[in-house]
Amino acid sequence: MQNSDAFPSTYRSPSTSKLGYFYDRPGTTPGQLNISADAPPADLVLIDYDRDRSTRITVTDPEAIHEYLETHTVSWIDVLGLGNAATWAALSPIFKLHRLLVEDVVNVPQRPKIEHYQDQLLIIAIMVVLNPAQTGFTKEQVSLVLGKNYLLTVQEEPEEDCFHGVRQRIEIDRGVIRSQGADYLAYCLLDAIVDGFFPVLEYYGELIESLEDEVMIKPDRFTLSKIHKIRRELLTLRRAIWPLRDAINSLIRDGSDLISSEVQVYLRDCYDHTIQVMDMVETYRELATGLMDVYLSVVGNKMNEIMKFLTVVSAIFIPLTFIAGVYGMNFNSEKSPLNMPELSWYWGYPLCLVLMFTVAGGLVFLFWKRGWFKSAI
Repeated sequence: MQNSDAFPSTYRSPSTSKLGYFYDRPGTTPGQLNISADAPPADLVLIDYDRDRSTRITVTDPEAIHEYLETHTVSWIDVLGLGNAATWAALSPIFKLHRLLVEDVVNVPQRPKIEHYQDQLLIIAIMVVLNPAQTGFTKEQVSLVLGKNYLLTVQEEPEEDCFHGVRQRIEIDRGVIRSQGADYLAYCLLDAIVDGFFPVLEYYGELIESLEDEVMIKPDRFTLSKIHKIRRELLTLRRAIWPLRDAINSLIRDGSDLISSEVQVYLRDCYDHTIQVMDMVETYRELATGLMDVYLSVVGNKMNEIMKFLTVVSAIFIPLTFIAGVYGMNFNSEKSPLNMPELSWYWGYPLCLVLMFTVAGGLVFLFWKRGWFKSAI
């Protein structure tokens, strides 16, 4: 086990792919941390509990955590924010964190995964929380480091999470959480992360339903961008839940000395929830793709209707244009009896207008009888 003394002392700027994942630059020494020089320290909240009591404190001196780790109680150390170099210089020797483990925790975002270390288990997940204004969701990386009698969690953003229910269950001693170990706590947090996808997906289900009406009744130029935005955000949810499902499945299949057989049963239920989330995500993605096809079809049909209407109008005016063109040539009838004798008629102009109106009326009647106006307007 390598301790914090093996950590590189250099800190560099982030490098992320187009999909948003962090990657190391070629030739980089393993274990370097992506921490800004002016990053603020993280807030540390410790919840220590057993069957009889629970304590929640805000940790100002990380060294104070030692006395809790040496007891037989369960200690949950929640790191709110990624912190700075001093934060990890203090925490790493306390928990004997491998430098690659710290790299995965700090250099966000990482792909959800499970990593086994000596006496520790690292679980990385993506947590999504519905925006309070319900205009989408926020996502952040959550890292869980499971030890024998402790759980270290690191949240990318300190403002909002979906762990309120777990904290409340510990505080009021509801359920069996206070009689279980740290592995059960890790399951509870994973289950809360997975269940946090359902309100977000419910929001997108309602949004897709409203867009279906908009697409069919009155699509506009903003409708296509709305559909595209939904597809992109559903893809983000898919990239968050798909690898997490595989990670939980590998944890169930391969097991760990830190996970009891009883908690393995609960993890199977958590895995089942990830399957439900995946099904919902895939269903909504197919619906969004179908909306795109329906939008293009509706826009195409409206264009066809417009072209039909213009065609009908043109068909009415084509013979009128022909008549007006013929009688507008103005050949002198005095030079030849074949040169449009109608130009010298007394009633020639009124008769020409009557002819035009008669032809136009006849065409309108014919198109109306065939139902062309009804399909064109």
